[in-house]
Amino acid sequence: MKGEVLLGVEGIGKSYPGVRANDDVSFAVGTGEVHALLGENGAGKSTLVKMIYGLVKPDEGRMSLRGAPYAPAEPRAARAAGVAMVFQHFSLFDALDVADNVALGMDAPPPMRELATRIREVSDGYGLPLDPGRLVGDLSAGERQRVEIVRCLLQHPKLLIMDEPTSVLTPQEVAILFATLRQLAAEGTSILYISHKLEEIRALCDAATILRRGKVVGTCVPREVSAREMAELMVGAALKPPARAAGEKGPVALTVEGLSVPSPSAFGTSLKSVGFEVRQGEVLGIGGVAGNGQDELMAALSGEIRTAEGAVRLHGRGIGHLGPNERRKDGLCTAPEERLGHAAAPDMSLTENALLSGAVRKRLTRRGFIDWPATRAFAGEVVKTYDVRTPGIATAARALSGGNLQKFVLGREILQQPEVIVVNQPTWGVDAAAAAFIRQALLDRAAKGAAVVVISQDIDEIMEIADRFAALNEGRLSAPVPVAGLTLERIGLMLGGAHGMHVAEGAIHAGA
Repeated sequence: MKGEVLLGVEGIGKSYPGVRANDDVSFAVGTGEVHALLGENGAGKSTLVKMIYGLVKPDEGRMSLRGAPYAPAEPRAARAAGVAMVFQHFSLFDALDVADNVALGMDAPPPMRELATRIREVSDGYGLPLDPGRLVGDLSAGERQRVEIVRCLLQHPKLLIMDEPTSVLTPQEVAILFATLRQLAAEGTSILYISHKLEEIRALCDAATILRRGKVVGTCVPREVSAREMAELMVGAALKPPARAAGEKGPVALTVEGLSVPSPSAFGTSLKSVGFEVRQGEVLGIGGVAGNGQDELMAALSGEIRTAEGAVRLHGRGIGHLGPNERRKDGLCTAPEERLGHAAAPDMSLTENALLSGAVRKRLTRRGFIDWPATRAFAGEVVKTYDVRTPGIATAARALSGGNLQKFVLGREILQQPEVIVVNQPTWGVDAAAAAFIRQALLDRAAKGAAVVVISQDIDEIMEIADRFAALNEGRLSAPVPVAGLTLERIGLMLGGAHGMHVAEGAIHAGA
């Protein structure tokens, strides 16, 4: 362990009806240590950090902070003791400026002029420059994360908890974040770091505690073991990398040409003359930092936003004017980024959620009536085929872990055997085993002749499964280029907008 013990967790346990979320968990975080908390979805990581941050009360066990008993009754008490947390989902108001958002997250904010000065000083001092007067709605995802981090740093935390902090960042922004975290650690701040990106864990963290089904199953020094070894400790089994099927690509299945769409959101990004095509058996990866038009592109492809008829063509036939159900009937299925509320209705059962998108292609209705036996059979097939961990198909969608709900949503679409499938962030916040499963399922669908479009902020994911890559920046899409030979540096530049299409391709072919 690096330094004296700052946080001690001994025998912590927490149960919910039918679930043992944490079982006799013990570990320690040293002063100035970057400590990873690893585990597959449902392993108990979220429950554990919620107890440390005062959002959940443990059933048994005890915690200590700097040698003194620590049992925060609420987050305010945790912050007062020196514990801060940057959540996976940003809690910011788009219509307010940076200073207002920072003030709202502080228990006793200073006067606004003084706060603005402190924001500039702290953000500049840690290499995360911020303008206190800018509207949050105008910030990139990386800049929004800076707001969350600076808000925490203004309270001088002794322990900073970070949940999936790099999921929306470019490689260059990740490097900046890591430099900041290393500076904090050198100054004595301890960091508890949750991530499914194991190579990042190896690069950043001093120690790791690994959870499986609520229990600690191992510890390691990340830089001394491989990412594969950590992943296999997490899941308790050997992992196989996704396998691509070799073979010639078929004719063009999906064509997008001159797609310009105004964003329905005041803080969204309008699409500007987007164009690409995808062949049968091909996987096209579209990368981009969050907020660069991904949601608008997904909506235009799914039919949630209607376009000129010829802007989106399926097998040469214009479908831009068709809605989601009509496109689904014609063979284009989609899975959006937001699992709960968009891809699935939270309070509806898995059976009902299977019906919502499967009714047309799986013929789950007859003469206006729902065929419930067929619907239950379809939901059961999704659960069985895609290894969805759930008590049963009558379970509400919100009761599933993120990874299991994602497997259900993707499985529901793929089992409809679409000719084109478009997915946005297919493995966001998903553990290594579930991510490998989902990626293989997409590759298998491509091998059966489907055209696959993967919109993702995870560059490793795109490099692993895509045949070609295009970057989305401020609503504009670069010309797709082959993934083979593409460097992370070039990808980072493309994501940042430095993709003068033909220039980027020339640099890639030149071995840049």
